[in-house]
Amino acid sequence: MGAGTIQSDGGGSRRRRRGGGGAKPMSEINVTPFVDVMLVLLIIFMVAAPLLTAGVPIELPETAAAPLPQEDEEPLAVTVAADGRVLIGSTEVQRDELLTRLRGIAQERTSNKVYLRGDGDVPYGEIMVVMGALNAGGFRDIGLVTDAGGPTLDGGGTQGN
Repeated sequence: MGAGTIQSDGGGSRRRRRGGGGAKPMSEINVTPFVDVMLVLLIIFMVAAPLLTAGVPIELPETAAAPLPQEDEEPLAVTVAADGRVLIGSTEVQRDELLTRLRGIAQERTSNKVYLRGDGDVPYGEIMVVMGALNAGGFRDIGLVTDAGGPTLDGGGTQGN
């Protein structure tokens, strides 16, 4: 199988000798470079992941309310932007199509949980029109999204103070 010579030591015994000095070839994989590459990729993805979230830039009003618990299914997000646009997720929808789209979405979902996001500069009546459309579309579990750390009514300032 390998190139070698047969030598006799004079005593009648023969031994096979490989040409190469007797060092056994190494057949193990060096995993150190693999681990280094994996750690670099992990750091790149950790830095890049928050940048991949796409959304509608709005200024949410602040409140002292506690956050809602996490759901199994991603809740539907309806947004009323400062310029009056209405979006389902990140898709802009005309107001006269809102109810039709919501009814179509309700048939595909197991949960009727909806988060309603409204810019702080949008009048209250505009938010209530969209909330009424959500209710008419069969969505009864509506959560209003705000930023935490807003003022409290007990005179203590913000929740963190």
